[in-house]
Amino acid sequence: MTKQVPNPNEPRWLTNLKTAMPLNISYVPIGIACGILLHAAGFNTLLTALVSLMVFSGGAQFLIASMLTINSPLLSIVIMMFFLELRYALLGSSISKYLQGKSFWFTVLFAVSLNDETYAVNYLKLSTDKKFTAQDALQIEHYALVVWTISTIIGSLVGSSLSINLTVVHFALTALFIYMIVMQMKSLLKVLIILLTIVLAIAFMLLMKSTLGLVVSTLLASFVGFFVESWIRSHYEKYKKNRLLRLFKNPAGTPEDKFDEEEEETE
Repeated sequence: MTKQVPNPNEPRWLTNLKTAMPLNISYVPIGIACGILLHAAGFNTLLTALVSLMVFSGGAQFLIASMLTINSPLLSIVIMMFFLELRYALLGSSISKYLQGKSFWFTVLFAVSLNDETYAVNYLKLSTDKKFTAQDALQIEHYALVVWTISTIIGSLVGSSLSINLTVVHFALTALFIYMIVMQMKSLLKVLIILLTIVLAIAFMLLMKSTLGLVVSTLLASFVGFFVESWIRSHYEKYKKNRLLRLFKNPAGTPEDKFDEEEEETE
């Protein structure tokens, strides 16, 4: 295969559109599904468009739809949203070095239109392509935001023309979050924390008689996972020699094949 050479005369907006196109296409079916679920949760088309523009997070919008369909109090939704979106503090800090010298409002506009997928695309381009600028990154974010918003609006219009049983919505949302959990099962530590979260969620839901129990259980399980991983990191020398701890799939951050190499050298 021959490597495609970029056309130097091609407008930057078109080049950026081509870069963002695979991401934009992937947003269409998910955005339509999100719009349908938001409509089933009580959002009209205008509110769906507004939440898509202002939140711009598929996970957060699916969470909103899920919690509204079970009549969760507003405080529970706000707290869950806060901790779900807290990861953007880390993503934003890692990409901020490429925004040096930009105005305050440019940074604000960049931050509010940042999400996981555009972060991945922009960080890769900014770190590998010297011609790729912060303005290009912002343009890619806006392409993705427009496509996502239009997709959710289409979903809302589809949802308004169809009669959707809330039982189906509950099933779809539950299946979605189970899939997200399964995709995280990459180490024993994560599996144990997932099981701990389930036990704590059931216990606190029964004790508090409110979905705030989900917030408490999630925070407690997250702190337990953090401290366990920190302990393994601080006891790395013992950890790498312990076969039981190695079942955690190396949360200490060393490639697993290094352990195999060390064992071969020892033998």
